[in-house]
Amino acid sequence: MDSKNLNGKSRIPEMIARNESDLLADWMREQLTSTTLRGDLMRESELREQSRQFLSLVARAASQQPNLDNININAPAWGEAREFLSGVSRSRAHQGFSPAETATFIFSLKQPLFRLLRRELAGDPKNLADEMWAATALLDKLGLYTTEAYQKGREEVIIRQQQELLELSTPVVVLWESILALPLIGTLDSARTQVVMESLLQKIVETGASIAIIDITGVPTVDTLVAQHLLKTVSAARLMGADCIISGIRPQIAQTIVHLGVNLADVITKSTLADAFAVALRRSKLTIKPVENPS
Repeated sequence: MDSKNLNGKSRIPEMIARNESDLLADWMREQLTSTTLRGDLMRESELREQSRQFLSLVARAASQQPNLDNININAPAWGEAREFLSGVSRSRAHQGFSPAETATFIFSLKQPLFRLLRRELAGDPKNLADEMWAATALLDKLGLYTTEAYQKGREEVIIRQQQELLELSTPVVVLWESILALPLIGTLDSARTQVVMESLLQKIVETGASIAIIDITGVPTVDTLVAQHLLKTVSAARLMGADCIISGIRPQIAQTIVHLGVNLADVITKSTLADAFAVALRRSKLTIKPVENPS
């Protein structure tokens, strides 16, 4: 029998559907013996279920394609398969799989599928070659799609981790009743400024603080953009009813601010956090005195 129907459709979808159980078992053996297997990150039962679902989706989608040689996996017929692969790739990216380990999920199907084709088309070498080429083209496209989806998943992980690091790097400390301190370390860019403002404003709301000290001792350089970010933070805090003091103004930073023409005239600035804290205490009508007779 010719391996292709009169309408030019490949017999691969029909072969997968008819031999799904055997093909799944062969594919599982291929994956379980692969050097990229990560049994520490995924149970065999979960891998088997993902493989079973994928085979079913591929057979269904491929049956609607007129020619697997020029298949378009972005077509609507492949919507469910693409969504499934995106979910698998993203979950594996979050679980800690490498790109190669993730791509193996698709590429490890080649040998089992080739063995099935050779068994089904043993007496028809021409059509066997055609179908193996079609299978290769299909799995290569699906493998590339999986890699792209994995990359997007990794980017999501990286963005989330960066966000968490930003939040950890901008702690708001309660120095005294109604006095907060926000020590900044590293470069202050737009994304971090947003986190800084959100953290500071949230703490002002929680504590009812009236003074916030923004310490930039750990900020390596101050340019026009950094100065603008600082002024935005000061303005936002004022709208919440808290005055800001900027500490950590080193000589070189002071010169840079003057050279840039940044107006900090209405903002109290101090060279050290200790000096800023002393100002904050005076403005809060508080004093710290030594104990005369410590026990």
